[in-house]
Amino acid sequence: MERLRNTLLSMRDLLVTAGPVLLLGLGLIALAYWILDPTPPKHMTLATGPAQGAYAEFGRRYAQALKPYGIDVQLHPTRGSQENLTLLQAGEVDAAFIQGGADEIDSNLQSETDSEDKEPPDLGLYSLGSLFREPVWVFYREATARQRLKRPTLDSLSQLAGWRLNIGHEGSGVTNLMRRLLAANGVEPNELQLGRLEPTPAVVALLDGKIDALAFVSAPESPLVQMLLITPGIRLLDFAQADAYSRRVPQVSPVLLPRGVVNLAKDLPGQDVRLVASTATLVVRKSTHPALQHLLVQAAQRIHGTANWFQHKGEFPHASSGEYPLADEAARFYRSGPSLMQRWLPFWAVNLLDRMWVVVISIAALLIPLSRVVPPLYTFKVRSRIFKWYGILRQLEVEFNDGKRDPVELLEELGRIDERVAKLPVPLSYADELYALRSHISALRLRVQSAVSLSSRPVN
Repeated sequence: MERLRNTLLSMRDLLVTAGPVLLLGLGLIALAYWILDPTPPKHMTLATGPAQGAYAEFGRRYAQALKPYGIDVQLHPTRGSQENLTLLQAGEVDAAFIQGGADEIDSNLQSETDSEDKEPPDLGLYSLGSLFREPVWVFYREATARQRLKRPTLDSLSQLAGWRLNIGHEGSGVTNLMRRLLAANGVEPNELQLGRLEPTPAVVALLDGKIDALAFVSAPESPLVQMLLITPGIRLLDFAQADAYSRRVPQVSPVLLPRGVVNLAKDLPGQDVRLVASTATLVVRKSTHPALQHLLVQAAQRIHGTANWFQHKGEFPHASSGEYPLADEAARFYRSGPSLMQRWLPFWAVNLLDRMWVVVISIAALLIPLSRVVPPLYTFKVRSRIFKWYGILRQLEVEFNDGKRDPVELLEELGRIDERVAKLPVPLSYADELYALRSHISALRLRVQSAVSLSSRPVN
């Protein structure tokens, strides 16, 4: 029991002396945790696009990819990339799919190559990388081509002059991109009967003959694109000048739809079709939590890393950021890949360690020099408990030498002091100093006792 009491006493003294250093360390860690905010939120909002579109399909895949990490992804259907940009800038969503070339263009349609080298304005938006190619699909009615051109196929966008062309609904990104492509062909908007229907109504109007052609900018996963590719009487424009378009309009690059890739048995399409494609990016706000950015990039690698009609396996996603600067989390992922710790630890633990280890090491480097004062403070605290009685003993000795105290009274007081010192709680490692104090008390008691004996001896 006495051993346990001494152990608890030593621990108490150690805590009292080391307490300020520990509290300082815990306070610094708590402050760093509050500033870095390593724990991601449990909810996020992802702006997708119109129903039946590729963005809507990919949005569902992202929601499923983040669900095992405890992240609830709320999908926000929109009218397209322009609306997605508006929502991002207003802070109403955390992330959004953005089509290349979807931003507003100047009214004078000046050459894009002049502004290609200019530093993009800081809009507080960052890219998580390029995800996939989105070809420009221009579908038209074969009957209209026969009527106007006396042949079933179109050769160029310039031949659409006078046609009823749907270039995307309000808020979609296809509108501005199509205006760039038409301007590169010298086609003015007033030369066309431009429609602004949403994708599904536009397809219905094309099939009913209410419009002559429509333009999509979408990944091949779009159900509407796949349906039109196999619809009799509907043809897909072959961009014979695809390389030239990529020089004139930097937002697009040439791609090839191989013969038979849609349906090998039916040989659809019946020949290679040259297309131009923009690149879709996943854009986040500056304030979007870094852990969410990291999870989104990981999900992008799984979702977009497979092969399709226009890309090889592993070609996407990649660090090309398009019109927006690449986020630091994305750059680190593309440079180093996922952390090895994720194989053994849950995501929250990996994220906590990944974001806090530098701070913890820095705090430890600060506290190690401070911790050197703990042993001397501990020693001082324990020994001061003994030195206090040395002060009292010294005072009694002075009073005895000066004859200011009655020896009998002094002897009684020394007895009481000895009893209290015997019960003094001192760690075993300092027991030698306690016994030294008691021996000094005994020495003074012997001197006082001798004085009492002399004073009580009868005089002859």
